[in-house]
Amino acid sequence: MTAPYYPQMPENSLVVLIGPAGAGKTTIANTWPASQVLSLDALRETVSDDAGDQDATGDAVAALHLLLEARMRRRLFTVIDATSLMIERVQASGEASVARVARGVGARSGAVGIAAV
Repeated sequence: MTAPYYPQMPENSLVVLIGPAGAGKTTIANTWPASQVLSLDALRETVSDDAGDQDATGDAVAALHLLLEARMRRRLFTVIDATSLMIERVQASGEASVARVARGVGARSGAVGIAAV
C-alpha cells in the first residue's frame, strides 16, 4: 500500500503533499496507485477541463473534500497532491482548507498518520 522507497506506513494513513509548483509533489504522488491519490490539479481539470484554471479551485476543493471524507470513512490509504500553499495563494484560492480538512477528517476517522511534504 505504500510507495516502494518510502518507510512502511499504516494502511489507513493520510499523506498530504504540499509545496511550491515544481517541487516534485506529483512525481512522489505517482509512486502510489492512482486510486489512492487525490490531486487538486486533476480535480480542477475534472470540473473545468483545465487543470490550470484557478477560478475552478473552489469547486475542485469541494470535490476533494467529498472524496477525502468518503475514503477516510473507509479507512483507506490516501495521498493528497495539492498545489502551492504560499500565503498569498492560500488566502485567494481556499487551498488552505485542503490541509485543514485533511487534518480534521483524518483525526475524526481514525487515520493513523498524516504527513506533509
